[in-house]
Amino acid sequence: MVCFCSFRYDPNVLRNRLWWLCAIIVFTVGFGLSSPAAEIEVAPVKGGQFVGVSGCKSSSCHGGAGEKRNQYLTWLQKDFHTRSYAILTDARSARIAETLRLPAAQESGRCTVCHSPFQSVASARLGPQAHPDEGVSCENCHGAAEPWLRGHTRKDWTYATRVAAGMRDLRNSYVRANTCVACHQNLESDILNAGHPELIFELDGQSVAEPEHWRDDNPASAVRAWLVGQAVALREVSWALSKDKHPGADAVARWNGLAWLLAKATGHQTRLPVIEAPNELTGAESFASWQMQGDSLARRASNAPLDDDFARGLLQTIAAADSDFAGWKGSSREIAFRRAERVVLALDRLSDAIAHQPTREVNNPALVRLFEDVRIRSDFEALRFARDLADFRATLGQPKP
Repeated sequence: MVCFCSFRYDPNVLRNRLWWLCAIIVFTVGFGLSSPAAEIEVAPVKGGQFVGVSGCKSSSCHGGAGEKRNQYLTWLQKDFHTRSYAILTDARSARIAETLRLPAAQESGRCTVCHSPFQSVASARLGPQAHPDEGVSCENCHGAAEPWLRGHTRKDWTYATRVAAGMRDLRNSYVRANTCVACHQNLESDILNAGHPELIFELDGQSVAEPEHWRDDNPASAVRAWLVGQAVALREVSWALSKDKHPGADAVARWNGLAWLLAKATGHQTRLPVIEAPNELTGAESFASWQMQGDSLARRASNAPLDDDFARGLLQTIAAADSDFAGWKGSSREIAFRRAERVVLALDRLSDAIAHQPTREVNNPALVRLFEDVRIRSDFEALRFARDLADFRATLGQPKP
């Protein structure tokens, strides 16, 4: 029930700050070495049993040494996903469960659905070694392993063979985002009000925070992950609001910040669908429209040719939003804060995407000041943020003609 990645701003320890619970397993282990002609045909599999981490942890598989042999050890020793069940047993979770008049957090489906996913799986699909106290483990990201466990390391199995056998296609950023967003973006208001940390889904940043156990040589991966993740988050937030007959002002403000950011990001390009800027209409039909817009953008961005120039254009466009805050006349100070919050995260990720340095600390003093501006919501000042955003934009230099 209690998320261990509450939204924090600490520019001095950026990579360990925001995203642990939402960190995801990005690429499946092992790459096919054979030619397409040698590919083994495997009938597509739906379902299959979950075997648990015991099927992955032997020293000859992913529990040993070496680049492709230590994934289990990385998860066990460094990944906060392994603690997702244990955290349900602490005092904070107990207080939240008591406030909501639930059974113990580790026994309530409202908590275990994300913190102990195996508890939501039909018993017929759980192997004898798959235990709920594993937390969020290998198969929660890669898919039930029984259909592909024995064959996925064979040299005559290509990546497509593994996917056909039932392994989740996590090289596809749309699939990857969908794997994680349900547990890392929306949170029912009563759980939030009971003390659960707020969730913000940010695929690229959370991938950087995840202890790395994959290889990715594609320079466009970072900007693609950022954009697809933001679009999928908009879809999910809009869906939740479309189902709420009386959405709270805070929830609408969080949605507004994300919709506004994507409207800015997509408004000055022609490669991808454009997100409509948010307006005062907050009915179910309006939110349903943004839900479809978000999904359309996510699908297209997952396959579109994106490069450094595209990322640089996004960065310049978002950094030029200082005028939106300098003369803030919106009806809600909360909306101004939520927009600023999204701006800072976007500038951070896009800066790194262009620099191709996904693990570096914040070293731009202007960006550090922006993080400080949104660190405490009650202290936020739109005019100060506008000035600091203009200072950050000045550090970017002139955009290419």
